[in-house]
Amino acid sequence: MPTEFNPRRLDVAALAEAQATLDGAEALHQFARLAHDCSPGPDTPAVTWQARGMRRALAGAGTLPALHLCVQASLPLTCQVCLGEVATPVQVDRHFVFVADEATAAHLDEDSEDADVLVLARDFDLHALIEDELLMALPLAPRHAQCPQAVPMSAQDEGFDAASARPNPFAALAALKRDVSSGNRGGQVH
Repeated sequence: MPTEFNPRRLDVAALAEAQATLDGAEALHQFARLAHDCSPGPDTPAVTWQARGMRRALAGAGTLPALHLCVQASLPLTCQVCLGEVATPVQVDRHFVFVADEATAAHLDEDSEDADVLVLARDFDLHALIEDELLMALPLAPRHAQCPQAVPMSAQDEGFDAASARPNPFAALAALKRDVSSGNRGGQVH
């Protein structure tokens, strides 16, 4: 009888031992932190993922339970040029190796170049790992290759030049001061 694996309470060691594969497609709103960074809209794009359990050798630690995670999504982000919505493809393709404790994980993670080292738990939250990886994969400044609308590239508006044509009150005050000091008192009775 095949073992059922729950992505929210995953026994990674059992998944690795069975060399089983889990996959799924979930609506964006199932990932609350990720959805918060996306543009709200009526369409809820799917986040598709696949996690394959395996055993993997890690230098200095032997063969350990491991997970290969692939995630794909097209996320509705805000274009940093035109401020419109831009569908941004985001992909994750990562390997994770699991060890017994935090100290071992921290020590081995420094030397591991091709896999992240995490602590093994019988109720590992794969869903949270998927969300974390997508958040880290988001571009810093999403934008269209070509914005759908013309973007104003000037900081001044149409009335800017007209406003600068008005006389400067300080220049008028300086002219008045020059008139007074030159003896022209402008109509004062002596």
